[in-house]
Amino acid sequence: MADVFLYADETGNLDYAGAGKHGASAYFGFGTAVFNGDHGDALMEGLRLRAEVTATGVTLPRGFHAVDDSNATRGQMFELIAEQAPRFDTTFLLKAGAYPRVKAEGEMRLYKLAWYLHFKEIALQVSNRGDRLYVIAGTFGTKQRRSQAEAALHDVCRQVNRDIRLCVWEAATSWGLQVADYGLWAAHRDLRGKHCYWYGKCVEPTLQSRFAPWGVEPVTPPLPTS
Repeated sequence: MADVFLYADETGNLDYAGAGKHGASAYFGFGTAVFNGDHGDALMEGLRLRAEVTATGVTLPRGFHAVDDSNATRGQMFELIAEQAPRFDTTFLLKAGAYPRVKAEGEMRLYKLAWYLHFKEIALQVSNRGDRLYVIAGTFGTKQRRSQAEAALHDVCRQVNRDIRLCVWEAATSWGLQVADYGLWAAHRDLRGKHCYWYGKCVEPTLQSRFAPWGVEPVTPPLPTS
């Protein structure tokens, strides 16, 4: 029997509005970072990095968040992620490819479907029967959305034949959720053809899957950098 810790973060909004809408995203998806067994050293390293970055004058009251952090902070964060080398997996649903019935069932249907398609496979790959699978998922959206999302997470977990301990926490409280956020951010940028210096060095080596069952948008390859 082993303990497996799976940290899950989401990307994108649930609105099916076109790409022209401010804040709209072409994809909605999940990314996970998996640590096996006791990873207390990794948590302490994350705490130490946060303290060291703060000591330079950078305020991190809610920890690391890839979309908001400076490139300098991202570089330090990705270097540590590369050293810790968790397993990354991602699932991206191209919203333009959603079936009409999925759209008709509402936005939270997209959330639950993305979680189901991701988790039902990854949970079985990273754990065996008899293992304890700790699933730590980040909170999502408004108070009402959070309640709906948590119910969706629980329902999907009940459908997977594993001993699952589900926790739904704010990302600021969990180093693992911040790692999952960074890995998902880098993979999402690469999927969209956006240059990400750290993707190939720090995420791709331990990225085990990038599942896009509804296809991907065509992208223009990024220009080579010297």
